[in-house]
Amino acid sequence: MVPKLFILFIIVPIIELYLLFQVGARIGLPAILGIIIVTAIIGTRLAKAQGINNMQRARQAMNEGRMPHEEVLDGMLIIIAGVLLMIPGLLTDALGSALMIPSLRSALRKHLGGSFNARPGFPENPQERRHSGKPDDDTVIEAEIIED
Repeated sequence: MVPKLFILFIIVPIIELYLLFQVGARIGLPAILGIIIVTAIIGTRLAKAQGINNMQRARQAMNEGRMPHEEVLDGMLIIIAGVLLMIPGLLTDALGSALMIPSLRSALRKHLGGSFNARPGFPENPQERRHSGKPDDDTVIEAEIIED
């Protein structure tokens, strides 16, 4: 866990600064600042639009009686993309922009979905997990209702 946090909080900002200085030296400070501001604005609007679309798909899936697991993963990826696009920097903008592309997000979603299923505690098929609501044995649990 520590190496991942080290990469996230130390290495990525160093790479971002290096890229900003290199690109800024070639195109100039006003242009690089414009790129950073424009990508943040466009990213915010795109994340909002795709998030709303994703919520509609999730509602439709639930209305059809399906679990919206794909829509939930898509929603997580859209949020991550929006955050990446709001962080000033070229690398995070590139990663955030890539996550906004539905086909790339779909491929990543399939990869993430497979890794969730491989973990203990996640059923291979959530539909198989449903039961009638009756316990498997004749266990009786006694309880007392306390009203305030």
